[in-house]
Amino acid sequence: MSKVFSEADRRFMREALALAERGRGQTRPNPVVGALLVRGGRVLARGYHRRAGLPHAEIEALSRKGVRARGATLYVTLEPCCHQGRTGPCTEAIERAGIRRVVVGCCDENPLVSGRGVLHLRRAGIRVDVGCLDHECRRQSRAFFLWVRAHRPWVTLKVATTLDGFIGSAQAKQRDPSTRFITGKPARAHAHLLRSQHDAVLVGVGTVLADNPRLTVRPPGASSPLRVVLDGHLHTPPSARLVRQLGTPPALLVGAQPRKGARDASARLGRERALRRAGAEILFLPADRSDRILIPSLLRALAERGVQSLLVEGGSRVIGSFLSACLVDSVAFFFAPRLAGGGRPIAEGRGLDWRTPLRLGKLDVRAIGEDVLLQADVLGPKLRRRS
Repeated sequence: MSKVFSEADRRFMREALALAERGRGQTRPNPVVGALLVRGGRVLARGYHRRAGLPHAEIEALSRKGVRARGATLYVTLEPCCHQGRTGPCTEAIERAGIRRVVVGCCDENPLVSGRGVLHLRRAGIRVDVGCLDHECRRQSRAFFLWVRAHRPWVTLKVATTLDGFIGSAQAKQRDPSTRFITGKPARAHAHLLRSQHDAVLVGVGTVLADNPRLTVRPPGASSPLRVVLDGHLHTPPSARLVRQLGTPPALLVGAQPRKGARDASARLGRERALRRAGAEILFLPADRSDRILIPSLLRALAERGVQSLLVEGGSRVIGSFLSACLVDSVAFFFAPRLAGGGRPIAEGRGLDWRTPLRLGKLDVRAIGEDVLLQADVLGPKLRRRS
């Protein structure tokens, strides 16, 4: 029989979830976590995990000056850790503080913790109730769970498109800067917010050549994600703004592993040296015969760097590659109230079997300025029914 939580339990857990979001983009490779210390219906202290290496949410709440935690209830969005990492086990600190009850949003899927934190607390005589707002708490940590379980980041496909499905001019390079933006300023500001919530943002070299983006985050001071460019032949100019950008981690250019006896081997080596001198980091990965990077290999390589969430911004061939590989977990489509009549489509490539397209879950649709944002999770391919 599942535990029935009170409205007060749910209210405090919602506040803990909101607290956890303050650490979004800062805690990698740890998940975001929020915690509240409550006694007699009154919040004694609040805490959230601010950055990897700093105290966890539970410890931050327990260590607030003047707080007497003995006999209180601790609300925490994720199961407390019970192992020694950069910081000590949270379970031991909770036990020492004399906490009477712990309300946990969801269990941790990290094998080092999963179920063990709850077991440790219960053996210490502490009442532990698990599953308060379980769905919301799991959703908040879903990228971390996927990273732990499948060793790849959560992939969000972000697209800004006209209503008739075009994301840019058909020309390889757009001379008029005003044509770069399909959506209005409010939508573009929200897109920057999305970037700040992800560990990495990715585009193809075609987008670099056409738009010369920085791929940074506004406002200044916000945490910038790792900037990744799929560039099989290393055609990104050393003068590109994302290469020269100061004050951010170096751009990561992902090229195709060089082939023995390739005709352009010498020229590619020259481009590689020039890009490294300009400050770019270069990673070579397996590719197909057309030197298109294999998406599963890319995601594994990013996961090894601690990337748990990836925002894919384009262009058409990059989007098509992720869709064809069925490696998209959620989408964020910005629709502008415009008709282009032609141009670059949202996706190009071999595509999916139209009989088994990817299905979307519940749609979240809202207006942002004059534009419309549609967000949804990808459920997987829609399988045909047998006749």
